[in-house]
Amino acid sequence: MRRADTQRFGIGALFDVHADLGRTTAFHLSRPFDIAPLNGTRYDVPGIAALVVEAAGWLAAAGAGPGDRIAIVKDNHWDCVLLASASARLGAVPVMISSTLAPEHLRELLVRAGPSVTVTTSGVLTRCESAGVDLTKSSDATVCLDAKLPGTVPLDDVLGADGPPPFRSRRPDEPMIVTHTSGTTGVPKLVVHSADTILGTLGRIESIRWPMVATRRGDTVASAISFVHGRSIPWTVGTLLLEPRKAVVIADDDPAVAGRVLAAHRPTTCEALPSTFTRWERLTRTRHNVFSDVRLYISTFDAMHPPTIRRFLAATRRRQPLWLQGWGQSEAGPLAFRMLTRRALARTGDRHPTTRQVGRPLPGFTRLRVVDPETMRPVPPGERGVVLARTRGRCLTYLGEEARWQEKARAGWWNTGDIGVKSRTGTISLLDREVDAVPGASCIELEDVLTDRIPQIEEVVVLGTPGADLLPVVCTQDGGALSPALWRKAVEDLPAFADPVHVTWDEIPRTGTGKVRRGELRARYLDGAAAYGTGRWT
Repeated sequence: MRRADTQRFGIGALFDVHADLGRTTAFHLSRPFDIAPLNGTRYDVPGIAALVVEAAGWLAAAGAGPGDRIAIVKDNHWDCVLLASASARLGAVPVMISSTLAPEHLRELLVRAGPSVTVTTSGVLTRCESAGVDLTKSSDATVCLDAKLPGTVPLDDVLGADGPPPFRSRRPDEPMIVTHTSGTTGVPKLVVHSADTILGTLGRIESIRWPMVATRRGDTVASAISFVHGRSIPWTVGTLLLEPRKAVVIADDDPAVAGRVLAAHRPTTCEALPSTFTRWERLTRTRHNVFSDVRLYISTFDAMHPPTIRRFLAATRRRQPLWLQGWGQSEAGPLAFRMLTRRALARTGDRHPTTRQVGRPLPGFTRLRVVDPETMRPVPPGERGVVLARTRGRCLTYLGEEARWQEKARAGWWNTGDIGVKSRTGTISLLDREVDAVPGASCIELEDVLTDRIPQIEEVVVLGTPGADLLPVVCTQDGGALSPALWRKAVEDLPAFADPVHVTWDEIPRTGTGKVRRGELRARYLDGAAAYGTGRWT
């Protein structure tokens, strides 16, 4: 197959094409794939392509075919992408859903998706069953990867069926894959992408040999992201096209696992969820530092605190390491980026931290503007407003929520729902999600200031409600409470705060991408008190 076939066949032929091109990247996994638990943790590209063909065969044996939807609801691992490729190979549309969602949210998304086949695990099914949710009723067949449970098709019963050749008839502008948003404010939206948007635009961005940041042939690239979210497809495309020496896939954020895997395969580039980087900070302080050879760190999905970035940049022996901070959305892909250096983060405790400025739009791909949320007219540089984006990578719709999508997609512009400021030179500084915004301040900026000034803080979430002081929810590295005197000194020049609420890391509700579910914290500690924002564009 030729490289051009990925546009004609979509992700259904992705691995076949690169196997035929002779790609030599060696893939190393932190644990075996859930779809092939006995096959070990090392693969070459032809081996992955063969596994996709095999999975397409057993999906067809389970009853899936052209025009169907196949739901993928399993533990985080890169085989979610392989299952998506296998589904597309049949002419079906894969719907990738995080297994970390609440059972009632999983049920609702499966109702919207209407899959003919659902691929899942016994852990997901039993967790939902204990909450009174029977996921097996949401599709014609439920394939359970690791057990024989009532109402399911055990994987052993469909293994060995012949895999079909890639399906040919889908146009590149038709729905090819469905992922979903993080779901910080409730039930996630199902995001529909085509081959044109997620391969032709987002995958192309990933595979350009950008100066300093593009993957090189000699690299060992490590990735610890949510492989069920849209970011996983461009990452896969870029890795296959740019052909690093090694690709290391880390399926969970456990520091012990990461330490073991990265010690065996020391990365030169490392991408992880922001919350994962936070959990991995302890690895930067060990005698056998696994980040010593990293030249480039990459973070997307959420805001990063300055101390975390500073510690990782200090951990590498490279003379001039870089931190690529990307800002984007599931619906539109990457929108802006900024390179951070040790020098840029040298000052600590600043009232307006460097990391809130996310850079400029991607040249040739994205345009950004800031508008008044009431009139939708552009505001002057330096004034806050809601950020709109124009990009060819914008999704086609929200599955089952077309009106909600139309509310955010107006005249070619996409309403990000983020409040920001555009400078005279075109850089964007993010303040908050509109639903979380506080007049005259920025909650995420205050969170950065607090983590910078109080090293004991591992995570802090600032919540605002009309008529009350800001409420900080604080998690310390040792799980204890902060000294009142230390707290007072840190906030003396900041807006008025209530006394901090102290929680543990595990008590902070998060999405599958590690983002904090601020709405749940608001309900828990503010009795569901109203926010300043409307939530209109969430």
